[in-house]
Amino acid sequence: MRHHGLRSYAVILGLLACSADLAFATATAEEAARLGQDLTPIGAEKAASKDGSIPAWSGQADTPMAGWAWGKQRSEFTKLKDEKPVVSIDAGNMDKYAEHLTPGLQALLKQRKAFHMDVYPAHRDCVVPKSVEERTKANATEAKLAANGWGIAHAKSGGVPFPIPKNGVEAMWNMKLRPSGVGFIYKKGGSAVAPRPGSKDFVFYDWILTQFWPMGQKDSKNIEDTSGVEFYTYYKYFSPAALAGQALVSISYLDNKYPDNYYYFPGQRRVRRLPTYVFDAPLIGFENEYPVEMQNMLWTTLDQFDYKIVGKKEIYVSHDSFKSYNFNAKKDDYYKDTTINPDYVRWELHRTWVIDAVIKPGNRHSLPHQTFYIDEDSWNVLLVDAYDSKGGIWQTRMANQIPVWELGGTCTIGPFVMYDLATGRYTADYQVATQGVDMQFFTEPSDPTFKGGFYTPDNLREISER
Repeated sequence: MRHHGLRSYAVILGLLACSADLAFATATAEEAARLGQDLTPIGAEKAASKDGSIPAWSGQADTPMAGWAWGKQRSEFTKLKDEKPVVSIDAGNMDKYAEHLTPGLQALLKQRKAFHMDVYPAHRDCVVPKSVEERTKANATEAKLAANGWGIAHAKSGGVPFPIPKNGVEAMWNMKLRPSGVGFIYKKGGSAVAPRPGSKDFVFYDWILTQFWPMGQKDSKNIEDTSGVEFYTYYKYFSPAALAGQALVSISYLDNKYPDNYYYFPGQRRVRRLPTYVFDAPLIGFENEYPVEMQNMLWTTLDQFDYKIVGKKEIYVSHDSFKSYNFNAKKDDYYKDTTINPDYVRWELHRTWVIDAVIKPGNRHSLPHQTFYIDEDSWNVLLVDAYDSKGGIWQTRMANQIPVWELGGTCTIGPFVMYDLATGRYTADYQVATQGVDMQFFTEPSDPTFKGGFYTPDNLREISER
C-alpha cells in the first residue's frame, strides 16, 4: 500500500526474528559504580566520540545570558545564538552524511525539496539535580519490571529507573520516566495539520494543556506510591470552531493498558468516557493524520510491542533548538506547505540508543514496526521511524530538545513534528512557536492544576461549563 522504497535494516529484522529480549536482571553493584565515573549519573557515556565530533559530557548545566526570566524569548538569551552551522544537508549532499541520518530523515530529504538540516557544533549540556542522581544510582540495583514483562513494579521516584538497561523495555521506561520536573503548562499551545499536496489549506489549533507527573514531586519516594498513576493530562480547545470548547482529562497508569479518558462535548453539555481512545486510534479532529499514542512522541503503555536494544548510533538530532520555541514567530514564516521552516531547527550530532519495536503476535497496529532513537544524555526520544506492514517507511517524527533553564539544565522536549511520507503532509503539535506565550516547566506543584483531584469527570464538567 505504501510506495516508499526504503526498507528497515535487515540486521534489525534478523535480530528480532531470532528471539525476544527477555533478560530482566538489575545492574550489578560493580556496574552501578560506573555511574558518575565513566558514565554520567543517568547512564550516558562521558567520553567524546572517537573523532571528537561529539564532545565529552560537560557536566555543567547550560545557563541563559543575564536578564532572562520566564516569558522572555529563550532564543535571544542562549549563549549559542551566534554559532554558525558547520554544514547544511539537503537532498543533493545527503549521501556524504548518510551514516548519521536515520532512514526516515533520508526519506524526508529525498521527498521534500524544502527540507534541509543545518548542523551545528554539538554540545552535551544536559544535567539533572543531585536528588535525581542519587535516586538513579539506587534504581540501578533495585528497580524492577513487573511480572508481565512490560510494566514496572518498583523504582525510586524522580530518578531514571534503569540507567544501565538490560533490554528494550527498560530503556523505554527510562524514556517514559525521564526527569522533567513535576509538570508543564501551555497557556496557549498550538498544532497544525499541513495542506494536502496541491492545496494551501492548513488546519490550525489553539488550546491549553497541563501535564502533571506526581512522581516528580520532591517528597515522592517510590513510583508505586502514586496509586499507579504515571501522569495526568488536561486540555481544552479554543480553535478551530469545530473543536472549540471540547476538553479532556486523562489519567495514564504505569501498568494499566487503558487510561481513564473523559471528554467534554459542548454541543451535548456532557462528559463521556472514551475507553478505546488509545494506541493508534485517530485523535479527534485531526483528519486521521494523528494517532493518539503519538502525542508527545509516545503516549502509550508498552504491552503492544516487543522492544529490543539494537545498540547505539551517532545521528543528527534536534538539540539546543531554542528557535523552535520562538513564540513570536509568524505563522506564514514558521509553517511551510511541506515542512516546518528548517531555519527554526538546530541539528547536532549525538549518540542515541536505538530501540526497535515490532508488534507482538496477536496484536494489530497501523504501524507495526517502529524504531526509537533516544538521546543518551537525557533519555528523551528525539526521532522515531515508523514502517508499514511491508517494511516501507511510512512516517518519521522528530522532537526539539533544549536544556530547560527553570529546571536547572535538565533537558526535555516540547514541540515535535510528524511527517507522513505516504500522504505528503505533516502534523505539528505541542508547538510554542507563533503562539505569543512560552510553555512553562515546574519543579514544584505550585499551580492549582497539579492535584489529582483536578482530573475528574465532575471537575471537567464544572470547569468546561463556566
